[in-house]
Amino acid sequence: MASRAAISTVRSSLGRLNSKTTAFLLCDVQEKFRSSIHAFESVVQVSQKLSATSKILNIPLIVTEQYPRGLGSTAAEIPIDHAVLLDSKTMFSMITPKVAEKLEELKVGSVVLYGIEAHVCVLQTCLDLLERQFEVHVVADGVSSMNWPEIDIALKRMAACGAHVVSSESVVFQLAGDAKSPSFPAIRDLVKEHQQAARQNKLLFKDTNGANL
Repeated sequence: MASRAAISTVRSSLGRLNSKTTAFLLCDVQEKFRSSIHAFESVVQVSQKLSATSKILNIPLIVTEQYPRGLGSTAAEIPIDHAVLLDSKTMFSMITPKVAEKLEELKVGSVVLYGIEAHVCVLQTCLDLLERQFEVHVVADGVSSMNWPEIDIALKRMAACGAHVVSSESVVFQLAGDAKSPSFPAIRDLVKEHQQAARQNKLLFKDTNGANL
């Protein structure tokens, strides 16, 4: 674990993200969940944005699918052709032997985590990563569950355990880093492209009682 800490330029409670030491983990956003997951289309939209970001900034993308034979493949709208690993699983955590091996190979210190379900696969993945001393950034507008109250319960537990609960736009701009960077025009256009959908994200916009609009 010491070698991973040496790779990351910042390993502190500040939760800094560096594109050179970060990987994206997309958890089980599969076709069969479309009709049962709360705000599934919002999860898809954020997954699209972050997958595009990973490609623009050359950030490794790891994707898992829970029992794809029965639950189908990743939603077709999400571009995952550039993923460094697509792994099928039956365990709930994403940290399968193949994923664990790939993370070690990549020598990253930070992970951006999003997908479904917040209180099951995302939570268990987060805990496994924290236990392995990764810095975990859980994307609040990109995780969901069948029953929406489960989402906030899971996010609060993950934060209490040491994860950073973040928004997708915050992740994108933090990783972009500088408006003068060569990749920023593509990032700027990507954010503009998703701006209207972001304003309709039911996981981001809630009423004063905490219920999703």
